[in-house]
Amino acid sequence: MFYLLILILQMKLIRQITDLNKAISNQKELGFVPTMGSLHKGHASLINSSKRKCKKTLVSIFVNPTQFNNANDFKTYPRNLNEDIKLLKILKVDFLYIPTVSQIYNNKERKVTRLKKSQKILCAKFRKGHFEGVLDVLSRFTNIIKPKNIFMGEKDYQQFFLVRKFIERKYKTKVISCKTIRDSNKVALSSRNSLLDLENLNTVGKISLTLTKFKNLIKKNIKNKKLIKKIKIDLIKKFKIKIEYLECRNTYNLSTNIMNKPFKLFVAYYINNVRLIDNF
Repeated sequence: MFYLLILILQMKLIRQITDLNKAISNQKELGFVPTMGSLHKGHASLINSSKRKCKKTLVSIFVNPTQFNNANDFKTYPRNLNEDIKLLKILKVDFLYIPTVSQIYNNKERKVTRLKKSQKILCAKFRKGHFEGVLDVLSRFTNIIKPKNIFMGEKDYQQFFLVRKFIERKYKTKVISCKTIRDSNKVALSSRNSLLDLENLNTVGKISLTLTKFKNLIKKNIKNKKLIKKIKIDLIKKFKIKIEYLECRNTYNLSTNIMNKPFKLFVAYYINNVRLIDNF
């Protein structure tokens, strides 16, 4: 028991960038898991992947203001720092970095990140400036930390796709994707799930199961261009949700050409005023 306690207490909690530089200056095989906190089993899966592939693992908790296109969304984003720290200690993370906004955005001039017109699809179409903020903050983190690998989940596949292309072109860092973790009801784990009640979560589970079946239907009727429209109408009618988008795109370049290509069914919708995304 005493030995276990020592192991749990080994995590270094870092709040100052100067302390971070000292702690990781000699780390050549560092895995990095960027998070906005309110951690769950999905984050734990990313951390465990990092621990398997890298000698040391660093987790950041930073609710990045520049990636929120809605001020109220930023304000209400779930935060649970004390519980997060407890979980990370149990997971035996080597370093936890909790920076302030001023540390990350230190007023140094940097080239503004902009998406191409062809990239303004799915979430980028509906959340103006969101991915620009994501790419900018992860570039800043990568520049500071210089990790060997960054681990990201596939629940936001568009985010992973854009980050991998941007970061790997700019730095000597590899961005590794990890499968979406779901609960027993097939609900994709998300920090935003804490904003939903049990009834809403049950509905989300039913939506996930329905979309899984719909993807199989699309595979069998891949030439039927009206099928997605019909599916969207059925979902809205059955579950009383507001759908932002429901699209099939291939996993190579996220174009709508899915003939003879692996593809995902992407969805973003609102339930009880909470925006959820998923892919199947």
